[in-house]
Amino acid sequence: MDFGIGTVVLLLVVAVLVYGIVLYNGLVRAAQMVKEAWSGIDVQLKRRADLIPNLVATVKGYAAHERAALEEVTELRNRAQSLPRDDVAARAATEGQLTQALTRLFAVAEAYPDLKANENFLELQKALSMAEDEIQYARRYYNGAVRNLNVMVESVPSNIVAASFGFRSAQYFQIDNADDRAVPRASFP
Repeated sequence: MDFGIGTVVLLLVVAVLVYGIVLYNGLVRAAQMVKEAWSGIDVQLKRRADLIPNLVATVKGYAAHERAALEEVTELRNRAQSLPRDDVAARAATEGQLTQALTRLFAVAEAYPDLKANENFLELQKALSMAEDEIQYARRYYNGAVRNLNVMVESVPSNIVAASFGFRSAQYFQIDNADDRAVPRASFP
């Protein structure tokens, strides 16, 4: 069988084209994984935000004079809810501050034995603690998806396809302040 130079060139062009399609599809898959992962974080943050008004109302009934802690949690919750959905850096910063404010609110609650014994408060503490764990899991999944996309966007040869079709690196969901990384701890009697 005699392959001419034209046939070899044609086979090489087809191979490069197929490889480009494979890389493009990998980039699309990675970008969709980032979107899916961000949706998971968004759902968990919304779940936590929905629990906060009930927690604040419960604490307010027992510790009304702890107004500063209650207002801080409420203000940060509202700020987090009003941020653009796709502003990863701003959401991470605000959610980190909210986590710290919740930690301080739980610390305030420690001074009120009746509140610590309140069944509704205990259920809300447990639900918030579980929500924080779910946020942490969702953040890890998101950051893994971001890592995979960023590797494809930045490494050769997929970076050529990425640049040609407008794929961009995504931002990690990270908390810059180490104190903000602490999960609010609920202590149960």
